[in-house]
Amino acid sequence: MKSKRNTLFAILFIVGIALIPDLAMAGLESSLIGLKSKLTGVILPVLSVIGIAMAAISFFTGNQNAKQHIAYAVMGCIFGFGSQAIVDFISQTVN
Repeated sequence: MKSKRNTLFAILFIVGIALIPDLAMAGLESSLIGLKSKLTGVILPVLSVIGIAMAAISFFTGNQNAKQHIAYAVMGCIFGFGSQAIVDFISQTVN
C-alpha cells in the first residue's frame, strides 16, 4: 500500500513541476490553454510510453494478465497520443 501511495505522490509531483511555471503569472484563459497544452502534448504521451514499458515488463516476466496489460497500454497510447486530436474534435463540435 505504501508503494502505491509513493508512486501516486511521485506522479503528482512530476505533474506539478511540469505545470507550475506556466500557471504562475497567467490569466485564467491562458492558464487553461497552457494546462491543455501540457497535458495533451507532454504528460499523456509520457504516461502512454510508461504504460507500454510496464506492459512489456509484465509480458516478459510471464504475468498471467500480460495480454490485458498490453491491451490497456495500447488503448492508453491511442488516447495519449491522439489526445490533441480528440480535444480539437470536441472543441470544433461544441463551437
